[in-house]
Amino acid sequence: MRLDKFLKISRIIKRRSVAKEVADKGRIQINGKLAKSSSTVKVGDRLKIQFGNRCVEYEIRELHESTKKEDASQMYTLLSETKQATFD
Repeated sequence: MRLDKFLKISRIIKRRSVAKEVADKGRIQINGKLAKSSSTVKVGDRLKIQFGNRCVEYEIRELHESTKKEDASQMYTLLSETKQATFD
């Protein structure tokens, strides 16, 4: 599944166009490597996303083509959230 689609369906980022913009600015890593919006994600991948001054890390647990709002959070696990973090 494409990264931008996963971020929208899982509701980590509410709009696919915003997910594409964030990825294309180099603020998302998949398993430690910079990712583009068209990058493919799979179960077990770790996403690291920089939102302003905070950095959030997720692990992908499930992939669905569509999901209900209340079920979206089951698609990932929040691993860590730090402030003022930068990518290594």
